[in-house]
Amino acid sequence: MDSKKVAILVAHPDDETLWAGGTIMCNPTWQCFIVSLCRVSDTERAQKFFNALKALNSKGIMGDLDDGPDQNVLDEKEVESAIISLLPFEHYDLIISHNPSGEYTRHLRHEEVGKAVIKLWHSGKVSTDELWSFAYEDGNKKYYPRSEKNADIFLTLTEQIWLMKYRLITETYGFEKNSWEAETTPRSESFWKFTDPYYALRWLENKGILI
Repeated sequence: MDSKKVAILVAHPDDETLWAGGTIMCNPTWQCFIVSLCRVSDTERAQKFFNALKALNSKGIMGDLDDGPDQNVLDEKEVESAIISLLPFEHYDLIISHNPSGEYTRHLRHEEVGKAVIKLWHSGKVSTDELWSFAYEDGNKKYYPRSEKNADIFLTLTEQIWLMKYRLITETYGFEKNSWEAETTPRSESFWKFTDPYYALRWLENKGILI
């Protein structure tokens, strides 16, 4: 497998595992730097995040964007500034982040982070050869999030890899086996792939996200 310098930008500790943990484990030569934009002041959750990074053989950092229960809309410049302040400015072979439409219905922080990453890439404030956006949907809350089978990249996890991922969610992060997180833990992972920031921005416009 090719060694790649990879940045993974997520809203919360555990997002990296839920939506891309299997992909990280399937690519042990990747040099991964994982950024969680929220929850650094939540000392218990933060420690679990850094324990998960060790299991994923990754490095990382956390920020503290507001993540209260009201989920107030954040100014996009605040989200962009948080990313710039936390992500070392260097060129990456690959950046992975949220879908600007979210992975399920619905979480504003996921959507805001996904949108911000694309806009920062387009403006040259982050540098990467490729951007992968998580590709999941939940049928408007009809079922747990599922990988989009028609996505550009679709990976079915082996039972061994999935169990390692599941244990990160239930043991490292400590979610109960009947929790939403444990029940969700996808057995496949999928991504929309972009190699040109112009087309990623047009994708936002076509989704009606960028006005």
